Amino acid sequence: METNLFYPETGDGWQLYLKRSRDPGTFNARLRPLAIVPGYGMNSFILGYHPNGLSMVEYLTGAGFEVWTMNLRSQEGTTQRGGPRDYGFREIVREDLPAVFEIVRAKTRSRRKRIDVIGCSLGGTYVYAYAALHRRNPLASIVGLGAPLRWVEIHPALRVAFSSPALIGKLRLFYTRQLCRLGLPIAARIPKLLHLYLHPEIVDLSQSGKLVQTVEDPNPRLNREIAEWIRDRDLTIDGVNISEAFRQVTNPLLCLTTNADGIVPLATALTALDLASSAVKDTHVAGTNSIPMAHADLYISRYAQEQAFVPLSNWLLARYNT
Repeated sequence: METNLFYPETGDGWQLYLKRSRDPGTFNARLRPLAIVPGYGMNSFILGYHPNGLSMVEYLTGAGFEVWTMNLRSQEGTTQRGGPRDYGFREIVREDLPAVFEIVRAKTRSRRKRIDVIGCSLGGTYVYAYAALHRRNPLASIVGLGAPLRWVEIHPALRVAFSSPALIGKLRLFYTRQLCRLGLPIAARIPKLLHLYLHPEIVDLSQSGKLVQTVEDPNPRLNREIAEWIRDRDLTIDGVNISEAFRQVTNPLLCLTTNADGIVPLATALTALDLASSAVKDTHVAGTNSIPMAHADLYISRYAQEQAFVPLSNWLLARYNT
């Protein structure tokens, strides 16, 4: 695997972290660069790590893609250079993603300059909002992995956690990664505690110390905005209803989700398909009746490759034949 690091600069004072990965033996310069946007409280570590198999990045580079992973503001490897400490959707969508995509286009080894993009959970929401607000943009195909747009169904636990925008917007948590490192092995002994997020039955948690490297401290302002979004069902940025603005999006769109996701229920994860005006709109639901899969199982379970990575790669490759 060949990797190179880049450090995009935002217009409001943040230096971001961007990694280009490719396999020299399989790289296909005819394929578009593929950017992956991480989600809530996570950096890109988990995209390049799997406890006992190929990671998402390893699988996709093996399929010929040049893969770009990123850490956005306040995440590991980024530097605050006078920019605001707190941030919300606007800063990610108006500052971070444009800065990242500019570097991807400038530094790609691909012959193509448009970008395929995968948004992981809240990262998918960032991508949807970016596409809705930037009508002239460099995106080609869009993939949302368990990504909400309009909250038509909300798990009761999530509703309670984000029930008060004012309260959650005042809570600043520290050492979240360290707490997860201590708590995950204990929670694994009671699998039902984790089933909202992952299934210990199909995830090797013996390397939990490595898995939690993807965890980042949540941001109070972003939490407040998420709570307001869940309350209102639709996200608003700069006075624009993102769900309604997404009706103008025509990019090929795949919503890939799971059959037992307690964080983003199936109906909510598919709302982007209902709203987009794309000619190509597809769904893939990972998991079976005998093998339920939840949010994080898409990335680190024993079935991640066959249930998520393979259909994801195949769908992206099929876009070159349509």
